[in-house]
Amino acid sequence: MPRISADRLKAFAIDLLCAGGFTDNDARQTADLLVWANLRGTDSHGVLRIPRYVEMIEQGVLASGSEVVMAHEFGAVAVLEGGKCPGSVGMNAATDRADMLARRFGIGWCAVRAISHAGAIGYFAGELAARGLVGIVMSASKPLMSYHGAKGEALSTNPLAIAAPVLNGQPVVLDMSTAAVALGKIMAAKDAGKPIPKGWAIDANGAETTDPAQVAALLPMAGAKGSGLSLMIEVLTSVMAGNAVIGPVLLGRKKGGFNGTVIAIDPAAFGPREDFDSAMTDLVKAIRALDPAESVDQVMLPGERGARTAQQRAETGIALAEGTVRRLADLAGRLGVAVPPELA
Repeated sequence: MPRISADRLKAFAIDLLCAGGFTDNDARQTADLLVWANLRGTDSHGVLRIPRYVEMIEQGVLASGSEVVMAHEFGAVAVLEGGKCPGSVGMNAATDRADMLARRFGIGWCAVRAISHAGAIGYFAGELAARGLVGIVMSASKPLMSYHGAKGEALSTNPLAIAAPVLNGQPVVLDMSTAAVALGKIMAAKDAGKPIPKGWAIDANGAETTDPAQVAALLPMAGAKGSGLSLMIEVLTSVMAGNAVIGPVLLGRKKGGFNGTVIAIDPAAFGPREDFDSAMTDLVKAIRALDPAESVDQVMLPGERGARTAQQRAETGIALAEGTVRRLADLAGRLGVAVPPELA
């Protein structure tokens, strides 16, 4: 698999996005999010998304350069209007607004509606944790996943990320999909020419499939629990933001849409900050001290594996699947963008 440094990959991503219709500012925010995912080993949310993002520009689903504006604000709650902006741009704006509200009220809840694909939302939760806040982030989109007990696509894979700061340490960052697997992992398997495990998805007949090319819908995580959690994230992220997606799509009134929610919490609102920091340090220490099960080398905290992978890939370069490289090179050829020698 070809390897390329994070900086070189980010520069290539910016060139592709700009040539595909993104403004320079939007391209830089988007490339930063995508390469962050690649660095952490979450290739399903990395640069393999670029051809689709450019296609979304061409289809009018995404509008780069749109100004994110305030639609409604009440106390610690804010709703932003994205105007079909890139997901990274809308979510960064929501992160900053939630942060500002949390500093003032102890908690800030910011919804951003009418954006595009939000990407790896652990990026935004982790950013809040890096600022000393607890971050809770959710995003919602069109149906991609089955509802437990029903055929076909009914719900989104609505992800949830929660991050907490650790004094003098890496934040604890949970980033999970409500599906058995993120759609991007199906895309990554297709790019790599590999089968997918059973339990990830179903085909057009509703039967489980291991062929990524035959996937008609993803399966929810943990059955009814996954579909129930996804449904409630749609309520919190879309319905409450005034831009419902799932109901209107299933009733034939709408084709899709993307929304995001960022919640920032200041631990100092609950008592002395040093108490929180001490308790988090103890919690991390206690989990790491657990006896590993057989065949497990070390017990890890949420986000720790990704952080280690990022450190390793920062030194050795990011490995990209040949299918991903091929699709990026094809797009570069169409847009007149030079392909880095590492990927040529």
